[in-house]
Amino acid sequence: MNAMNKVAKVTLYFWIMKICATTLGETGGDLLSMTMNVGYAFSSLILLAFFFVTLSIQLAAKKYHPVIYWLVIVSTSTAGTTISDYMDRTLELGYFKGSLILISCLIVILAVWKFSVGTLSVDNIQTRKAEAFYWTAILFSNTLGTALGDFLADSSGLGFMGGAVLIGGLLGMVVGLYYFTRINRVVLFWIAFVLTRPFGATFGDVLTKPIANGGLNLGTIGSSIVLASILVVLVIYTTWNHQDVATNEELKAKSVG
Repeated sequence: MNAMNKVAKVTLYFWIMKICATTLGETGGDLLSMTMNVGYAFSSLILLAFFFVTLSIQLAAKKYHPVIYWLVIVSTSTAGTTISDYMDRTLELGYFKGSLILISCLIVILAVWKFSVGTLSVDNIQTRKAEAFYWTAILFSNTLGTALGDFLADSSGLGFMGGAVLIGGLLGMVVGLYYFTRINRVVLFWIAFVLTRPFGATFGDVLTKPIANGGLNLGTIGSSIVLASILVVLVIYTTWNHQDVATNEELKAKSVG
């Protein structure tokens, strides 16, 4: 990994952690706005502040730190959850209109990123400009995921489990395209990144909602604890693995020198 690269390497662990982080964002956002009765508007302000704090730390870092990186991912997920709910329930835009607005915003961000930087690659983020576009796109994709996931679960008639199965099937198709076609890998990455958010959103609903509504009735607190525990274990593992790889690269560099 390039020493200046400050984002996670895209592996199987990355996608598992992404789904855990986005699902945690769904349950954590609901915990603050609904369970704790803070409200969508105030919750959005709190979580956006959390996002900007974690993002500032990430931007100031000189290299990739797994703990910081995944804190920003979680903060975009939690903020995205409450922002989407605010658009839907407070502004009364509805899930469908909210999804269309967010899809349009995300397309514009990716287009401007491509025009300004020349690439949408996520394998080697080396400039502040590229990193700013990267995190802006992630914030909007995670917000879009909540709106799209809620639309599938509540308005489409599929229900919580049906929405998760549909998104899971689409993700399976993306995996198939990755291994058996020559479609641009950057395009497939962003499609998968967007799809994992509604999958996380619908999966979060499956975990938290009552059994009568198709959920597992773990509640926002129980689901958040389970997801946070899994994510912490994986972050510890990837941190150890990253440090081990970095140490080996330093030893190889010294031996060559």
